[in-house]
Amino acid sequence: MFSKSDLKLLSSSKGLEYLLTSERPDFREAVDQIKYEQKLELLQAELIKAQNWVVEQEERVIIIFEGREFAGKGDAIRACVDHLNPRSMKLVALQKPTPKQRGQWYFKRYVEQIPERGEMAFFDRSWYNRAIVEPVNGFCTPEEYERFMNEANHFESMLIGDGIRLIKFYLSINQEEQRRRIESVREDPLRRWELTPVDLRAVELWEEYTHYKNEMFRRTDGERNPWIRVRANDKRRAHLEIIKAILERLPYQMND
Repeated sequence: MFSKSDLKLLSSSKGLEYLLTSERPDFREAVDQIKYEQKLELLQAELIKAQNWVVEQEERVIIIFEGREFAGKGDAIRACVDHLNPRSMKLVALQKPTPKQRGQWYFKRYVEQIPERGEMAFFDRSWYNRAIVEPVNGFCTPEEYERFMNEANHFESMLIGDGIRLIKFYLSINQEEQRRRIESVREDPLRRWELTPVDLRAVELWEEYTHYKNEMFRRTDGERNPWIRVRANDKRRAHLEIIKAILERLPYQMND
C-alpha cells in the first residue's frame, strides 16, 4: 500500500523520470530512492556547513573508510563529498606501495597525506590495510603485522594530540551480499576492470578476514580513536548513517 505522500512522490517529475527510464518499473523502489535522495540532500547541505566550519576554524579532519571488499566504501565516500568544496577537501586512495616505500617506515606514505589546516581528508582504505588485507593475503610478514598492531594506537594518539580530528568507519556486509556484489561487477563489462585477484579471493577467505577484523577491533578500538561500525548491506541507509555520524563529531552549529 502507498500513502498519499508516496503517490505524490511517484507523480513528481523525479518519480516519473525513474518510472519511465526503468525497464521494469518498481514503484516501491522509486519511492524509496526519492525519499533517500531527499534525506541525503539535507545531510549533504549540513556537511557543507561543517566543512565551512573546518575551514574557518582551521581544523584538520581525517575520515577513514575500512571494510571488506565491495562493502561500499567508495560509494559512501562519494555520498559524503559530492557537494563539498574540492579546494578544502581531498580523497586519499593509495596504490600498493612501491619497492622504495616498502623499505620506509610503514606510516610514512600516510603521514604525507595528512590534511592541511582547514582541510578534510577522506581515506578509501588507510594504514589499516596492514591490519586485515595484508596479513590475510600474505602481503606482510607476521613480524610486520605485529609491529603495526603495536604502533597503530600510538600513531593515532600522535595525530589526535596534534589536534587532528580522526573519524574511523568500518562498513560491514554479510557474505551473501559480498558474493552478490562481486557477481554483479563480474557480469558488467563496464565495471569488470574493478575486480582484482584480492577481490576474487575475498569470499573464500571470509573466515580469515573475520579473524583479523576482530583482532583489529580488539586492539585499536580505543576511547580516543573508536571505530564506528556501519551495517552496509543497505547502501542508502549506510550513507545516511555515515554522514550523520560525521556531523555529530564535528562541533559546528546544526540546523534545528
